[in-house]
Amino acid sequence: MDARHLSQRLLRVASYVPNNARLADIGSDHAYLPAYLGLNNKLAFGIAGEVVEGPYQNAVSEIKKEGLNELVKVRQADGLAAINDDDDIDVITICGMGGPLIREILEKGNLKLVNHPLLILQPNVGEKQVRNWIVANNYRITAEEILTEDNHIYEIIVARYNESLFELTATDLEFGPFLRKQKNKVFVAKWQAELQKIKYVLEEMKKAKEFPIEQEHKMLTKIKRIEGVLDD
Repeated sequence: MDARHLSQRLLRVASYVPNNARLADIGSDHAYLPAYLGLNNKLAFGIAGEVVEGPYQNAVSEIKKEGLNELVKVRQADGLAAINDDDDIDVITICGMGGPLIREILEKGNLKLVNHPLLILQPNVGEKQVRNWIVANNYRITAEEILTEDNHIYEIIVARYNESLFELTATDLEFGPFLRKQKNKVFVAKWQAELQKIKYVLEEMKKAKEFPIEQEHKMLTKIKRIEGVLDD
Protein backbone atom coordinates (compact mmCIF):
# COMPACT_ATOMS: atom_id res chain seq x y z
CA MET A 1 0.00 0.00 0.00
CA ASP A 2 1.07 3.57 -0.70
CA ALA A 3 -0.54 6.97 -1.32
CA ARG A 4 -1.58 5.87 -4.81
CA HIS A 5 -3.05 2.54 -3.66
CA LEU A 6 -4.98 3.07 -0.44
CA SER A 7 -6.62 0.30 1.56
CA GLN A 8 -10.40 0.07 1.20
CA ARG A 9 -10.71 1.42 4.76
CA LEU A 10 -8.72 4.60 4.01
CA LEU A 11 -10.45 5.04 0.65
CA ARG A 12 -13.79 5.13 2.46
CA VAL A 13 -12.41 7.64 4.99
CA ALA A 14 -11.11 9.77 2.10
CA SER A 15 -14.56 9.77 0.49
CA TYR A 16 -15.94 11.80 3.42
CA VAL A 17 -13.30 14.55 3.13
CA PRO A 18 -14.79 17.59 1.32
CA ASN A 19 -12.99 19.26 -1.57
CA ASN A 20 -10.47 21.99 -0.70
CA ALA A 21 -10.22 20.71 2.86
CA ARG A 22 -7.68 22.07 5.30
CA LEU A 23 -6.99 18.70 6.86
CA ALA A 24 -5.12 17.42 9.89
CA ASP A 25 -4.58 13.66 9.85
CA ILE A 26 -3.62 12.68 13.39
CA GLY A 27 -1.64 9.48 13.90
CA SER A 28 -0.91 9.63 10.19
CA ASP A 29 1.62 6.77 10.14
CA HIS A 30 2.94 6.83 6.52
CA ALA A 31 0.82 9.91 5.67
CA TYR A 32 -0.94 7.83 3.00
CA LEU A 33 -4.30 9.53 3.55
CA PRO A 34 -3.22 13.20 3.24
CA ALA A 35 -0.84 12.27 0.39
CA TYR A 36 -3.67 10.53 -1.51
CA LEU A 37 -5.95 13.53 -1.01
CA GLY A 38 -3.20 15.88 -2.15
CA LEU A 39 -2.49 13.81 -5.26
CA ASN A 40 -6.21 13.86 -6.09
CA ASN A 41 -6.52 17.66 -5.71
CA LYS A 42 -8.84 17.49 -2.69
CA LEU A 43 -6.62 19.44 -0.29
CA ALA A 44 -6.10 23.15 0.17
CA PHE A 45 -3.62 22.33 2.95
CA GLY A 46 -2.70 19.25 4.96
CA ILE A 47 -0.96 18.20 8.15
CA ALA A 48 0.31 14.69 8.83
CA GLY A 49 0.73 14.48 12.60
CA GLU A 50 2.66 11.60 14.17
CA VAL A 51 4.12 11.30 17.65
CA VAL A 52 6.32 8.20 17.15
CA GLU A 53 9.71 8.68 15.47
CA GLY A 54 9.54 5.73 13.04
CA PRO A 55 6.10 6.51 11.57
CA TYR A 56 7.01 10.22 11.53
CA GLN A 57 10.05 9.48 9.35
CA ASN A 58 7.87 7.24 7.13
CA ALA A 59 5.46 10.14 6.67
CA VAL A 60 8.30 12.55 5.83
CA SER A 61 9.56 10.09 3.18
CA GLU A 62 6.12 9.54 1.63
CA ILE A 63 5.31 13.25 1.33
CA LYS A 64 8.75 13.96 -0.15
CA LYS A 65 8.46 11.02 -2.58
CA GLU A 66 5.14 12.34 -3.90
CA GLY A 67 6.43 15.92 -4.19
CA LEU A 68 3.85 17.27 -1.75
CA ASN A 69 6.12 19.16 0.68
CA GLU A 70 4.49 22.50 -0.06
CA LEU A 71 0.96 21.17 0.40
CA VAL A 72 1.29 18.71 3.30
CA LYS A 73 3.33 19.50 6.42
CA VAL A 74 4.57 16.55 8.44
CA ARG A 75 4.82 17.35 12.15
CA GLN A 76 6.04 15.27 15.05
CA ALA A 77 3.68 16.03 17.90
CA ASP A 78 1.32 14.41 20.39
CA GLY A 79 -2.25 14.34 19.09
CA LEU A 80 -3.82 17.67 18.17
CA ALA A 81 -0.65 19.51 19.23
CA ALA A 82 0.35 19.01 15.58
CA ILE A 83 -2.16 21.76 14.70
CA ASN A 84 -1.18 25.44 14.89
CA ASP A 85 -3.82 28.14 15.35
CA ASP A 86 -3.01 29.77 12.01
CA ASP A 87 -3.46 26.49 10.09
CA ASP A 88 -7.23 27.12 9.91
CA ILE A 89 -7.92 23.39 9.96
CA ASP A 90 -11.51 22.52 9.04
CA VAL A 91 -11.27 18.70 8.88
CA ILE A 92 -9.64 16.31 11.34
CA THR A 93 -9.18 12.61 10.61
CA ILE A 94 -8.09 10.14 13.31
CA CYS A 95 -7.94 6.58 12.03
CA GLY A 96 -6.74 3.14 13.08
CA MET A 97 -6.72 3.55 16.86
CA GLY A 98 -8.85 2.33 19.72
CA GLY A 99 -11.86 4.41 20.70
CA PRO A 100 -10.47 5.29 24.16
CA LEU A 101 -7.30 6.72 22.58
CA ILE A 102 -9.28 8.73 20.01
CA ARG A 103 -11.41 10.15 22.81
CA GLU A 104 -8.30 11.00 24.85
CA ILE A 105 -6.72 12.80 21.86
CA LEU A 106 -9.88 14.89 21.38
CA GLU A 107 -10.16 15.68 25.10
CA LYS A 108 -6.50 16.67 25.49
CA GLY A 109 -6.61 18.78 22.34
CA ASN A 110 -10.01 20.40 22.89
CA LEU A 111 -8.53 23.90 22.51
CA LYS A 112 -7.68 23.00 18.92
CA LEU A 113 -11.37 22.40 18.22
CA VAL A 114 -12.62 25.96 18.75
CA ASN A 115 -13.32 26.35 15.01
CA HIS A 116 -15.45 23.18 15.14
CA PRO A 117 -13.78 21.16 12.36
CA LEU A 118 -15.52 18.25 10.69
CA LEU A 119 -14.42 15.04 12.44
CA ILE A 120 -13.88 11.79 10.54
CA LEU A 121 -13.00 9.12 13.08
CA GLN A 122 -12.20 5.48 12.50
CA PRO A 123 -11.87 3.56 15.76
CA ASN A 124 -10.76 -0.08 15.60
CA VAL A 125 -12.55 -0.89 18.88
CA GLY A 126 -14.42 1.07 21.56
CA GLU A 127 -16.73 2.92 19.17
CA LYS A 128 -19.17 3.66 21.98
CA GLN A 129 -16.56 5.82 23.75
CA VAL A 130 -16.12 7.88 20.58
CA ARG A 131 -19.87 8.40 20.26
CA ASN A 132 -20.07 9.40 23.93
CA TRP A 133 -17.44 12.10 23.35
CA ILE A 134 -19.25 13.33 20.22
CA VAL A 135 -22.56 13.78 22.06
CA ALA A 136 -20.92 15.36 25.12
CA ASN A 137 -19.18 17.96 22.94
CA ASN A 138 -22.08 19.23 20.84
CA TYR A 139 -21.20 17.28 17.74
CA ARG A 140 -23.79 15.39 15.71
CA ILE A 141 -23.12 12.15 13.87
CA THR A 142 -23.93 12.72 10.19
CA ALA A 143 -22.71 9.45 8.67
CA GLU A 144 -21.43 6.04 9.71
CA GLU A 145 -20.01 3.10 7.85
CA ILE A 146 -18.91 -0.40 8.82
CA LEU A 147 -16.68 -2.53 6.61
CA THR A 148 -14.40 -5.51 6.76
CA GLU A 149 -10.83 -5.76 5.46
CA ASP A 150 -8.18 -8.44 6.09
CA ASN A 151 -10.50 -10.16 8.59
CA HIS A 152 -10.86 -6.99 10.68
CA ILE A 153 -14.06 -5.00 11.11
CA TYR A 154 -13.76 -1.21 11.00
CA GLU A 155 -16.25 1.54 11.72
CA ILE A 156 -16.11 5.09 10.35
CA ILE A 157 -17.93 7.86 12.23
CA VAL A 158 -18.40 11.33 10.70
CA ALA A 159 -19.51 14.17 12.97
CA ARG A 160 -20.26 17.88 12.55
CA TYR A 161 -20.52 20.51 15.27
CA ASN A 162 -24.09 21.43 16.14
CA GLU A 163 -24.99 24.15 18.63
CA SER A 164 -28.32 22.63 19.57
CA LEU A 165 -28.35 19.74 22.02
CA PHE A 166 -27.91 16.37 20.33
CA GLU A 167 -28.73 13.21 22.21
CA LEU A 168 -28.40 9.54 21.38
CA THR A 169 -30.22 6.66 23.03
CA ALA A 170 -28.16 4.03 24.83
CA THR A 171 -28.83 1.72 21.86
CA ASP A 172 -27.56 4.33 19.37
CA LEU A 173 -24.42 4.92 21.43
CA GLU A 174 -23.59 1.24 21.47
CA PHE A 175 -24.60 0.16 17.97
CA GLY A 176 -24.50 3.43 16.00
CA PRO A 177 -27.59 5.45 14.97
CA PHE A 178 -27.01 4.85 11.25
CA LEU A 179 -25.40 1.42 11.43
CA ARG A 180 -28.21 -0.21 13.38
CA LYS A 181 -30.76 1.04 10.86
CA GLN A 182 -28.72 0.07 7.79
CA LYS A 183 -27.85 -3.26 9.41
CA ASN A 184 -25.59 -4.47 6.60
CA LYS A 185 -24.03 -7.93 6.60
CA VAL A 186 -20.80 -6.74 8.27
CA PHE A 187 -22.80 -5.17 11.11
CA VAL A 188 -24.84 -8.36 11.54
CA ALA A 189 -21.69 -10.52 11.50
CA LYS A 190 -19.99 -8.31 14.10
CA TRP A 191 -22.84 -8.47 16.56
CA GLN A 192 -23.60 -12.16 15.97
CA ALA A 193 -19.96 -12.89 16.83
CA GLU A 194 -20.24 -10.73 19.96
CA LEU A 195 -23.41 -12.57 20.91
CA GLN A 196 -21.74 -15.98 20.59
CA LYS A 197 -18.77 -14.77 22.64
CA ILE A 198 -20.97 -13.58 25.51
CA LYS A 199 -23.03 -16.79 25.46
CA TYR A 200 -19.86 -18.88 25.57
CA VAL A 201 -18.44 -16.93 28.52
CA LEU A 202 -21.79 -17.24 30.31
CA GLU A 203 -21.79 -21.02 29.90
CA GLU A 204 -18.20 -21.24 31.17
CA MET A 205 -19.04 -19.09 34.18
CA LYS A 206 -21.92 -21.38 35.09
CA LYS A 207 -19.41 -24.22 35.54
CA ALA A 208 -17.59 -22.28 38.26
CA LYS A 209 -18.28 -22.96 41.95
CA GLU A 210 -18.72 -19.28 42.68
CA PHE A 211 -21.16 -17.87 40.15
CA PRO A 212 -21.45 -14.06 40.23
CA ILE A 213 -25.18 -13.34 39.89
CA GLU A 214 -24.65 -9.64 39.14
CA GLN A 215 -22.30 -10.48 36.27
CA GLU A 216 -24.81 -12.98 34.89
CA HIS A 217 -27.52 -10.31 34.97
CA LYS A 218 -25.32 -7.86 33.04
CA MET A 219 -24.50 -10.44 30.40
CA LEU A 220 -28.11 -11.55 29.97
CA THR A 221 -29.13 -7.90 29.58
CA LYS A 222 -26.49 -7.41 26.88
CA ILE A 223 -27.59 -10.58 25.07
CA LYS A 224 -31.17 -9.31 25.06
CA ARG A 225 -30.01 -5.89 23.78
CA ILE A 226 -27.99 -7.37 20.90
CA GLU A 227 -30.77 -9.78 19.94
CA GLY A 228 -33.25 -6.92 20.03
CA VAL A 229 -31.17 -4.87 17.56
CA LEU A 230 -30.51 -7.84 15.25
CA ASP A 231 -34.20 -8.83 15.23
CA ASP A 232 -35.51 -5.27 14.94
